[in-house]
Amino acid sequence: MTTTISGFDYQRVPVADGVSLNVAIGGSGSPIVLLHGFPQTHLMWRHVAADLVADHTVIVPDLRGYGASDKPAEDGPDTYSKRTMAADIVALARALGHERFALAGHDRGALVAFRAGLDHPDTITHLASLDVLPTLEMWDAMHGASAAVGFHLFLMAQPPGLPEQMIAASADAFFGHFLDIWGAGPEAIPADVRAAYLDACRAAVPSIVADYRASAGIDIEHDQADRAAGNQLRMPVTVLQQDWGAALGFDARALWSAWAPDLVHGTVDYGHFMAEQAPAEIAKTLRELMDR
Repeated sequence: MTTTISGFDYQRVPVADGVSLNVAIGGSGSPIVLLHGFPQTHLMWRHVAADLVADHTVIVPDLRGYGASDKPAEDGPDTYSKRTMAADIVALARALGHERFALAGHDRGALVAFRAGLDHPDTITHLASLDVLPTLEMWDAMHGASAAVGFHLFLMAQPPGLPEQMIAASADAFFGHFLDIWGAGPEAIPADVRAAYLDACRAAVPSIVADYRASAGIDIEHDQADRAAGNQLRMPVTVLQQDWGAALGFDARALWSAWAPDLVHGTVDYGHFMAEQAPAEIAKTLRELMDR
């Protein structure tokens, strides 16, 4: 079973009281941190990371609660807020000697990157978001959506207890469902990598649910406060998304423009797991972002 990125060194780095992150590090040059999405681990970046090491220091962690990183018990809404998870990433980079760095995230990792850009504007030099909307816009887009589109969002938003029990009772079927329906296949996610994702998710049900629960609560509050204060992402931002905005009735470019004045927005025709389905294109996009 593949659990590491070939050619990368691995460390466990303390980032908060009682929390250390598993991180793969490779290359040299200006730093970029790559954050994974759901239901994956840092392995989703394996192809892109191997490309970027030619001219960058590439830092690829498992988020708190995922993969081989620590999974603290949910002790109130802050434990898995994107603000807390973003602070983890800033602490990680600083522990590795980087006060400023570019940041790219996919899915859940993109929400962490978004929050890091708002909370740490002098630290994040460039920001990329792959196939997600900011939290406020995401929940607005879900109003009136079919049950098939976002049922997992509503399930994991429920109070502690029921969602954890339901998902744990059929974890492989639950997480495997998303690996199968979001445009991936054996060429993008080979059997051994898929098995690694399922193994990691099976061991992380409570923390994954807590991450999603935070997005239905405290993360909304944080985004609302920034929106009311007129805060925006001050660094160059690149967003790539599938064209699911058309199906759900919103203009993704317009929604992102309200947060990111220096925005390059692109719509792609490959699936949700774009770093695995089109790694050369994603690496090229990230290099173009860091050249801005």
